[in-house]
Amino acid sequence: MALNHAQFQKMVTEHGPALYRTAYRLVGDVQEAEDLVQEAYRSAWSSRRRFEGGRGERAWLMAILRRRTIDRWRRRPQPGVMREGSLPEVAVPAEDFSHDEFSDEMQQALCQLSPDLRETLLYVVVGELTHQETADLLGIPLGTVLSRVSRARKQLRSALLAAVHD
Repeated sequence: MALNHAQFQKMVTEHGPALYRTAYRLVGDVQEAEDLVQEAYRSAWSSRRRFEGGRGERAWLMAILRRRTIDRWRRRPQPGVMREGSLPEVAVPAEDFSHDEFSDEMQQALCQLSPDLRETLLYVVVGELTHQETADLLGIPLGTVLSRVSRARKQLRSALLAAVHD
């Protein structure tokens, strides 16, 4: 089923905020996240004829965003653990209702997770994919997704509590 312009625009409007939040949390940089989302939209538009309606729009867009992010990581390393005082000042767009939930402290804690845990958690929590959609996207069993999300939440909680006590 090929998407027409109006359908594609509706998809961008509906899923754009989740795509941006996910991209930002994956790369930790506002401009880089915006670039990744734009690249994902460009790729989605180019491949709109291959869109499979039964898969789910957000899952399809997240899969494209994931490929663009992996391409970026191949060119440059993944974000590492940020040192104290190295967090950039980030202006969060007004429409990003999650500003309070996803602070710089949260980004720093996310960077302490292994890439597998971080990516899985972000697709489920920030990208709002189901656990099954995340398993399909990553090509791993559902149980692995459940386990990774659970471990990531525990590690995040520990990192955030440690930051509060410092």
